[in-house]
Amino acid sequence: MTHYKLLITLLLAVSLAACSKDRTVPDPEPDPDYVAGQGSDGASSTGWDNNGLGQGEEFGSNALDGELAMIIYFDFDESELRAEYADLLARHATRLANNSRVNVRLEGHADERGSREYNIGLAERRAQAVRRMLLIQGAGASQIATVSFGEERPAAFGSDEDSYQLNRRVEIKYLN
Repeated sequence: MTHYKLLITLLLAVSLAACSKDRTVPDPEPDPDYVAGQGSDGASSTGWDNNGLGQGEEFGSNALDGELAMIIYFDFDESELRAEYADLLARHATRLANNSRVNVRLEGHADERGSREYNIGLAERRAQAVRRMLLIQGAGASQIATVSFGEERPAAFGSDEDSYQLNRRVEIKYLN
């Protein structure tokens, strides 16, 4: 038994001694002969520009059928669809019905008035109203997912009616 204690103590001492050494690797010195863009690896840098920033995944040329709005707005404390969005939702439903590989996520939102829990529920009812309309018009249930953000992701910051109107919405996001 004493041999085990001695062995364990010896192993512990050796491991502590090994840990105490400074094993930092110094940074390499820059090569003064190497200039960015002129190295042998063929890499180059042209500086900052806006090419490709914020564009996201590209769809085919006929994917959007012109300007197809992706936001449905709602009245204060309402989850019923306005009549003005009937044609827009019919076009989205047609796109989904014609291509079973296309999926959408309906993101429900609310303005900041009301409790957090109430706004999550209201935003969910709004997303479900859009979902029901898409299903009625031919989209498949497996193509549509809903999520409720409530007041957590405002489109406009502010406590005026213009900001509130922009925040009461469902955003249609195509996933593929």
